[in-house]
Amino acid sequence: MRKYIDLTNKRIVISRTDSIGDVMLTLPICAWLKQKFKGVQIIFLANNYTKPVVDCYSEIDEFIDWKEIENLPSLEQIDRLRNMKADAIIHVFPNRKIAALAKKAKIKNRVGTSHRPYHLLTCNIRPNFTRKKSALHEAQLNFELVKPFGLNEIPSLETINELTSYFKAPENKLPELIESALVASEKTIILHPKSQGSAMEWGIENYKTLALQLVKKGYTVFFTGTEKEGLLFREDIPFSGKIIDTTGKLTLSELITFIGKCDNLIACSTGPLHIAGYLNRRSVGLFSPRKPIHPGRWKALGKEVRILVNNEECPTCAAGKVCSCIEKISIEKVLNEIR
Repeated sequence: MRKYIDLTNKRIVISRTDSIGDVMLTLPICAWLKQKFKGVQIIFLANNYTKPVVDCYSEIDEFIDWKEIENLPSLEQIDRLRNMKADAIIHVFPNRKIAALAKKAKIKNRVGTSHRPYHLLTCNIRPNFTRKKSALHEAQLNFELVKPFGLNEIPSLETINELTSYFKAPENKLPELIESALVASEKTIILHPKSQGSAMEWGIENYKTLALQLVKKGYTVFFTGTEKEGLLFREDIPFSGKIIDTTGKLTLSELITFIGKCDNLIACSTGPLHIAGYLNRRSVGLFSPRKPIHPGRWKALGKEVRILVNNEECPTCAAGKVCSCIEKISIEKVLNEIR
């Protein structure tokens, strides 16, 4: 019989030092560990800019900023990991430096995929699976790493969706422009056109046309994004009392609050889409069908998420070539998916 590692009343580090969407798709394993082991404490090691997202998830006990540790002298880095008093660490996002530090800090159970050569020297538990060629969703692939703790089979996306319920938006006060527009609006929608280069995008002209159509249907439309992203499209959007520019005006924590107060959100495969999914906002994700960036791998979790691609059988995407077919998703298809 296979022997599993018991984490009852133990401390475990979840290491995921990449982007918002990736972090959000990792959160369900934290809830699973909490349900599986009484008294387990979850420490989330990540980059500080994702902290507002992690703080919204009640099944995490402590957040530690990796960048703060990374900038310390080598011996202090080891001490910081040792002082976590962790019984286990899961390298969900493989990081050679963190893996080496965890071993030097003598964390007893160090879990990392066998497909990273440096894990042969730094991890003593190495589940054998591949993300690149798998048909599973990213959130399901993360569960491969908790099999050593007693997971018998990878849960369905429906089961994982239930674990999004631990995510709650913070109660932030929003800028007066946004608060007053929300109060005055019967129907609201967020359009998030950019992705900071992390995904294929639908195109500003499509968002502009969609915004004008939505106003005719009685919606107040909010464009979101960073200040840098806003500079890329502000001049192209006919902003008015019904089409409102919020780019650069919200912190990440405020953005989460804002998404929770709106009815709908439209975006490509990016962080705000995942946030809206967790908050049960009707969200429409616009995707390319090309592997490995297709929705089967990266769609947002949540019961109110809808996914659109232009052509699932696109020959260019099927050949693995860069393709702009996402821009051909029709305005009508998007409008049909909005609440």
